[in-house]
Amino acid sequence: MAIYLDHNATTALDERVLQAMLPYLREEYGNPSSLHQPGRRARAALDTAREQVAVLVNAHPSQVVFTSGGTEANNLALKGVAAHRAPGLLALSAAEHASVMAPAQVLARQGWQLEQVALDGSGRLDGDSLQSVFDSCPALLALMMANNETGVLFDVAGVAAAIREADTVLLVDAVQAVGKLPVDFAASGAHLMSLSAHKIYGPKGIGALIVDKALDIEPLLHGGGQEKGRRAGTENVAAIAGFGKAAELALAELQQRRTHMRELQRHLEQRLRAEIPKIVLFGAEAERLPNTTYFAIPGIDGETLLGTLDQAGMAVASGSACGSGDVEPSHVLLAMGVDRTLASAAIRASLGKDSRREEIDTFVDRLKAQMKTLQSFGSLACA
Repeated sequence: MAIYLDHNATTALDERVLQAMLPYLREEYGNPSSLHQPGRRARAALDTAREQVAVLVNAHPSQVVFTSGGTEANNLALKGVAAHRAPGLLALSAAEHASVMAPAQVLARQGWQLEQVALDGSGRLDGDSLQSVFDSCPALLALMMANNETGVLFDVAGVAAAIREADTVLLVDAVQAVGKLPVDFAASGAHLMSLSAHKIYGPKGIGALIVDKALDIEPLLHGGGQEKGRRAGTENVAAIAGFGKAAELALAELQQRRTHMRELQRHLEQRLRAEIPKIVLFGAEAERLPNTTYFAIPGIDGETLLGTLDQAGMAVASGSACGSGDVEPSHVLLAMGVDRTLASAAIRASLGKDSRREEIDTFVDRLKAQMKTLQSFGSLACA
């Protein structure tokens, strides 16, 4: 069985979460909009889950809008707010996820002006670029709390304080941060916050958007008026119940998980530095998630290394996308000023709550073995 070190991509469904879901996949199949007893029991399950998700991020249950995942949450946030405003300036960091960048491009075609906040060499927000954005008084600002590739944290509360007097709506993508760090919607100063269940050992296909009570958003989906008219469609009760349970466990076990992953991250990076002298660790000087290590080995092609690691039973992520014979390095690394060749060599290892020290040791040993194999044949280009 493969050693799984790609938890920023997705996590395994916790058995306790599955048990919370099973009744709504079997005997409790009522529609939560129905008024009979089965429907009322389904509605009660939604109410419980809404409370559990709200408590995880210190929000009010009425602020939780269930979506199909983080991507829909980000689309709902940006497009939903933009629908109630005249086109203006939309600012976002150069490190944002595609689920923010893509809808931003859609808004650009509708007359919105886009401006990116640059990154420094450590993956943090560049101070001068950020100040320039502040001076421009954007109508919308989208900022992730933690980067999914480097793990670098952004000071969203500081940004929120700086724009407090401006008429700027702040969307915080907390998909990677929640469950690994304390996340406080009320204290963050955000008007909108996106979440995803499958990053915290919940089911895929369910997420949430936390919405400030004073904010009007236009729904993406119109129909039956579910989610207080903010997201139409019969709710996925089983997935929502699973999301709620995953949120409850994430909060209860946060410190334990965080400490465990931080210790493993430290061990992994100590071994990498000691045994691969030329290795480059991206974002290592910045404050990062406790589970994410993003690195490159000069002279070793990332896609090729990823393939050989996969064959050796190691599930990690690459920092580039290989398609149609072209390598497209990580946009995050390029924004950090990393050379394209080095960026194309990037590999991300992201740890989970159940990762073990012996898995880390096995990963480093197999990484070194695959390096020797590739070096003996020469680095291969993505093709």
